[in-house]
Amino acid sequence: MEHEEHAHLVELTPDDIHGKGLKKNVIGLPGSITIALASVAPAFSLAATIGFLALEVGNQAPAVMIVAFIPILLVAFAYRELNRVMPDSGTSFTWGTKAFGPWVGWMAGWGLAASGIIFVANAADVVSNYTLQLFGADNLADNKLVVIAIGVTFIVLMTWVTYRGLEGSTKMQYGLVAIQYIVLIVLAIVAIISAGNGSGVDGGQAFSWSWLNPLELSDWGSFTAAFLLALFIYWGWDTALAVNEETSNSTKTPGRAGVISTVLLLSLYLLVTVAVLMYAGLGDTNGLGNVDNAGDVFNLIAEPLLGSWGAPLLVLTVLLSTAAALQTTIMPTARGALAMGVYKAAPASFARISPKFLTPSYATVLMGLVGTIFYVGLKLISANILEDTIASIGLAIAFYYGITAYACVWWFRKEIFLSVRNFFVLGLFPLLGGIILTAAFIRSAMDMVSPDYGNTSLFGVGGVFILGVGSLLFGVVLMVIYSRIAPPFFKGNTLHKDTPILVREEVGLDEIPGVS
Repeated sequence: MEHEEHAHLVELTPDDIHGKGLKKNVIGLPGSITIALASVAPAFSLAATIGFLALEVGNQAPAVMIVAFIPILLVAFAYRELNRVMPDSGTSFTWGTKAFGPWVGWMAGWGLAASGIIFVANAADVVSNYTLQLFGADNLADNKLVVIAIGVTFIVLMTWVTYRGLEGSTKMQYGLVAIQYIVLIVLAIVAIISAGNGSGVDGGQAFSWSWLNPLELSDWGSFTAAFLLALFIYWGWDTALAVNEETSNSTKTPGRAGVISTVLLLSLYLLVTVAVLMYAGLGDTNGLGNVDNAGDVFNLIAEPLLGSWGAPLLVLTVLLSTAAALQTTIMPTARGALAMGVYKAAPASFARISPKFLTPSYATVLMGLVGTIFYVGLKLISANILEDTIASIGLAIAFYYGITAYACVWWFRKEIFLSVRNFFVLGLFPLLGGIILTAAFIRSAMDMVSPDYGNTSLFGVGGVFILGVGSLLFGVVLMVIYSRIAPPFFKGNTLHKDTPILVREEVGLDEIPGVS
């Protein structure tokens, strides 16, 4: 029946298939891994979350990171396998559409876009504040116009870098990622040695293997809140998949980069988190038990640990980390939007390619513009709302990662029982990853409804819930509206299970008979 429904479409032969206009073979495996790591922004992620994880679960913060890593790794397998047969820059949008139809696929694409836009706003504010710290102008942190001007400047700069192509972006990211890893590893080693010598905050504390044991976690509510935070610190590795059409050996390299980068991140996160817990302790005055220290634990330990040069060094590291992530967040959202434009799930302008740089021209500029508007709007309304964006991103991440995991299981359903490898890699692993993320999404959303969750509330509902769930519901409204304006995609005419994954560059979809 489904075959008959699409019988009127012209099927493209392999000789007809070309790319969307993106530049080919720009990066290899090292570059792909680097982009994945840069997108996660390990220095910023750790600075922003270790303190809050410690407040929620104390010394079990490393255990939560391990638990959160499990669904991330399982979903990474799903990304790898789907990319192996469908290397498309639309990733979750394209795969979700092919597996479950246009409505689910569109929402997966929106989940990616929404999380990216929210992060751009948050990252711009972080970059702005760290810039003021670096130059000793902390007294201007309360001046909204100054903070906004710096944040917007960074968004514009990173949008320009992204617009100019992947080659220049990758070269820049090599250096930024190297700086982050070197500084964080040195910080961890010095912190562990200092704690062992009894010179940590309040004397520090000795390491215990129980810190890595998830069974030591007893409070389910605290665990789910911490889990969503830990999920955020891994988010971004899938950028390696979003640039798959520009990667050499596109069916294998991006998937490998995704899996490798998640393992590297887990190793770094455990090392640094254990070191910080040992050095800072959980004291409610000077340690991680004080909520005032949670926003940036590196500020708490930098100077006493590394001396007068330590604080500026860590400030610079987090600044560079956040700037790098800002750029590599615009990158995948623009390519996802490009795919949506090509397949007519979004206006045709989204499919425009820069003839000079062979990048998504319109989509890149628009992502920067929307991120700027969202940032300025939230900043002018309330700084507390902007702080709540970090927790809200977790919902969007769990949402579109979950769809990708289920899409893998459904797409390969006829192959799952053909071998032991297929059973685990194509079936069980993605399914478990999807279930864990779905459970985390539901439980977290239920908790976020409370007005006491986060820093803000509206009409008795938590601001984190409004931002997280509200952004997804807003996507549903946009989807319904666009389905009335441009129905071909939603009728399954422009992208379905039999559509060649790369479309014809010369003619475009408008010129394929049967598509209008």
